[in-house]
Amino acid sequence: MSSLSLRALALSCLLLPGLAGAAELDGSQLSAWWGLPFAGVLLSIAVMPLLAPMFWHHHFGKVSAAWALVFLVPFALTFGAGATGAAVVHAALAEYIPFIILLTALFTVAGGIFVRGNLHGSPGLNTGILAIGAVLASFMGTTGASMLLIRPLIRANDNRRHQVHVVVFFIFIVSNAGGALTPLGDPPLFLGFLKGVGFFWTLEHLWAKTGFIIGVLLVLFYLIDSYYYRRREEVRAPDPTPDTPRLGFDGAINFALLGVVVVLVLMSGLWKSPVVFNVAGTEVGLPGIVRDVGLIIVTLVSLRITPESAHEGNQFNWAPMQEVAKLFAAIFLTIIPVIAMLKAGVDGPFAAVIRAVTHADGSPNNAMYFWATGALSSFLDNAPTYLVFFNTAGGDPQVLMTTLAPTLIAISAGAVFMGANTYIGNAPNLMVKAIAEDRGVKMPSFFGYMAWSVAILVPLFLVVTWIWFL
Repeated sequence: MSSLSLRALALSCLLLPGLAGAAELDGSQLSAWWGLPFAGVLLSIAVMPLLAPMFWHHHFGKVSAAWALVFLVPFALTFGAGATGAAVVHAALAEYIPFIILLTALFTVAGGIFVRGNLHGSPGLNTGILAIGAVLASFMGTTGASMLLIRPLIRANDNRRHQVHVVVFFIFIVSNAGGALTPLGDPPLFLGFLKGVGFFWTLEHLWAKTGFIIGVLLVLFYLIDSYYYRRREEVRAPDPTPDTPRLGFDGAINFALLGVVVVLVLMSGLWKSPVVFNVAGTEVGLPGIVRDVGLIIVTLVSLRITPESAHEGNQFNWAPMQEVAKLFAAIFLTIIPVIAMLKAGVDGPFAAVIRAVTHADGSPNNAMYFWATGALSSFLDNAPTYLVFFNTAGGDPQVLMTTLAPTLIAISAGAVFMGANTYIGNAPNLMVKAIAEDRGVKMPSFFGYMAWSVAILVPLFLVVTWIWFL
């Protein structure tokens, strides 16, 4: 667990005496100024690696902790120990800890699968890997598919001078758009499934949009990759990865463990248990506890049974996971007032955002639902953002799946597709970036990556809007 989460939990322990009667945070009573610590975290992630790269590399955890304290201390002084402690405990137990446990399990299990042999990163092979990842993402999650394929893809291209575009398109396709077809693909869709949206509803209604986006991105990637590949100086010799007689897998038992992870996640959504534990105002259900304990066991089993050759081949280490844990701990804490203000709807500081998704006659503006959900999902946690607009559109799953189906499609598509707009739009984005940098790929800065997404994804989203949401 990161130093920031430890400090947050320590603070919550100090606040425990006042938690029992703490009410849910009322976003209508908050000023937009409470969003400044969250903005500070985002700006730190975006700017400090450019202005002070060595300082950031060694102290990003301390910077994250500082921003969390900038929020927590004034908030506790203003609203009291009860409200602050309840918010911290809820963020930890209902959001951050399950989130990190799942990511750690997927990171560990996928990191224990080593593709033996040398794949040569040609445009055709790279495009094929991205296409396979797009399919896998909807069935094992964007994080699972990303962690499984990013290392073999980087290794296949380690003898090429231009690798950045390969990783960027991997984030676009595998870490985001590919997860749009089932609730297993991306957290916001799983949240909709828990609210009553049918398991196959997204597959039925989003397959055309998903296929269009992935298809266009694959064609565009193939053209860009072919352009670089044809250049005389592109392929370097000797290849850092030696050829072997045949391909194979070390640590193949982890494929079975990946299946266990999928089953545990699906079980936690399907199993309805009356057993609920109230921890300082936050309800923790038995299915969630069983899922998280099961994921911890899977992680430990994977570490125990994975051959050392698999970890060595993947250059497996905990640095990428530690970076994600520390940065997202700060994000999950400082985002508390932002989500509360959004949940307040037209009574909160962000009332203009909520009003923008509704026409004057009261009917939903589906184009604005797509862009508002997507824009906020690019910088906020896309799961609660999805829930905010799900409730803004009425919150009745039966109505949203039928009469207001175009609105739910817009919300779902915005939350999943536009998570690719920034490194923090979806958890695997930052994990893939960290792994790529750990393997020597000089990834773009926060704004450098956004230059790619604005140039490639935003025009594509405009076309999607014109075809399906106007």
